[in-house]
Amino acid sequence: MFDCIIVGAGPAGSSASYHLAKQGHSVLVLDKATFPRTKSCGGGVSPAIAQWFDFDFAPVVQNHVSQVKYTFKMSDPAEVQLKGVTPMWMVQREQFDNFLIEQATGKGVEFKSGVKVTGATLQGDTWQIETSAGTFAGKYLIAADGANSTIAKLLGMGDTATVAAASLQVPGEVSDRRKNMAFFDFGSLKNGFMWCFPKADGYSFSAAYVRNPKGKPDELKKQLYKYAELFDLDPNQGEYREHPLNLWDKERVLYGDRFLLAGEAAGIVDPLIGEGIRPAMYTGVKAAEIVNSALAGEANALAGYTEAINQEWGDNLSKADFLAGLFYKAPKIAYKLGVKRPVAGQLMGKILCGESSYSQIAEKAIQKLKFIPGIG
Repeated sequence: MFDCIIVGAGPAGSSASYHLAKQGHSVLVLDKATFPRTKSCGGGVSPAIAQWFDFDFAPVVQNHVSQVKYTFKMSDPAEVQLKGVTPMWMVQREQFDNFLIEQATGKGVEFKSGVKVTGATLQGDTWQIETSAGTFAGKYLIAADGANSTIAKLLGMGDTATVAAASLQVPGEVSDRRKNMAFFDFGSLKNGFMWCFPKADGYSFSAAYVRNPKGKPDELKKQLYKYAELFDLDPNQGEYREHPLNLWDKERVLYGDRFLLAGEAAGIVDPLIGEGIRPAMYTGVKAAEIVNSALAGEANALAGYTEAINQEWGDNLSKADFLAGLFYKAPKIAYKLGVKRPVAGQLMGKILCGESSYSQIAEKAIQKLKFIPGIG
């Protein structure tokens, strides 16, 4: 019998398991993939996550980004040197996720990879989790198994819509100029955008339909390949993958009888710039705190989880969703009068680095955008 069973060993699940194990609890983490595993993701991480952990992430940080280059339809560029912020980290998710779960197992977490969950039933005060490797029992359950969460569906919580996204990892030499620069392109993808993050020995390109749940994956591939060619790369030498994104679009109930949803299973991805790692890790840290309280005998601990996530992230992401709605009504005009302005570029960079929030800038942005023809 485990104190907590966590399904999913991504940033949310590993963060939760690490903090629960630190409190002396027995924890089992299950993941259907065999680790280390490849993960479709740009790999940009806000250094703000460091405040939640007592270990150094330096071993898996490949680059530090302190500049951002924005384009519209791959032209009309605007470059911004980020000032007064800690540079954003560039990581490879295969290494980053494996590093996180290794920190957790170092604290005593039991980890079983390559194990598929097939059922989850609550019998009295005990979860019975049926898997391809047998049945495991736990007092509490955390579902952190991604956008198409199997556990959320089994528990009747998986009725959220996802949008199409894709990534393209292309090997190649990264120049000194590009090594510290992140790239964002708007307009090439209707109701979506693309981004490129440099790594030690290549580039991670990503694209997502942030305002178009019916967007076609074929267009994602077409535009990503064109984007990669602008960097003098051969996209056919890269690795292309499609995946869903579970964007935040409203407040959701994130708990039930002795279980919580965390990470993308909770729909915590930023609906404007697609950031998912930092909010996922926050939900994992908060889920561990809540389950720890429940294990200590606090009767209504789990009920406070939804409120905590909504207060810390939901309100902020709701403003991001509203700004995305304004931006994509007239993206060309919004780009010229919004993103391309030096102050706006700085603010967006600060959000990426975790040193500003939409709540802090939303009112100013709304005042600027609402007078633009086609938006206001």
